Amino acid sequence: MPPKSDFGTQSGNSILLIGGGHCKACIDVIEQEGKYRIAGIVDLPEKKGQSVLGYPVVGSDGDVPELIRSHPNVLITLGQIKSPIRRMELFNDLMQMGARFPVIKSPLAYVSPHAQVADGTIVMHHALINAGARVGRNCIINTKALVEHDAVIEDHCHISTGAVVNGGVEIGSGSFFGSNAVCKEYIEIGENAVIGCGAKITKNIP
Repeated sequence: MPPKSDFGTQSGNSILLIGGGHCKACIDVIEQEGKYRIAGIVDLPEKKGQSVLGYPVVGSDGDVPELIRSHPNVLITLGQIKSPIRRMELFNDLMQMGARFPVIKSPLAYVSPHAQVADGTIVMHHALINAGARVGRNCIINTKALVEHDAVIEDHCHISTGAVVNGGVEIGSGSFFGSNAVCKEYIEIGENAVIGCGAKITKNIP
């Protein structure tokens, strides 16, 4: 399959993808949204010259400063399960380089006009963010996740597939909320928490 990207052509609506673990799912959302053309993917040095779903791996970490001069819009497509540290480091480093972090939202998702979603967050297929909810920077709101009214998801969180974050819940920065986990309304979950797959949260977690 020939590369689909516009790599090498400076473009205000091109986007560079940083990291490979979560990349395929993000590509599908970006293609469906149709707002950005994928310039290429940054991954491990040994993967340079390969492609992912037809988009070329155009460099590794050392190439990023030069790449974002032509393609300043970026999305961190590295996954987050055990630790948010690498995604957080990437976000901070890229910000220092002058990168821009658009919000990516699947056309199959629903984000209330009364909700807030901050820079660098991706809202994936069939996710729902309800009125009054606030989602921070560099988050993953994954497929079929529900973030109910007035919930607060702080920066660098991953709300995983099919998860239910009920009304008024607050989740601290850097936390992972696992697939099909459910949280009772108005619970507080601290920073860097890891909520396992299928968990039922009924009391505050520091």
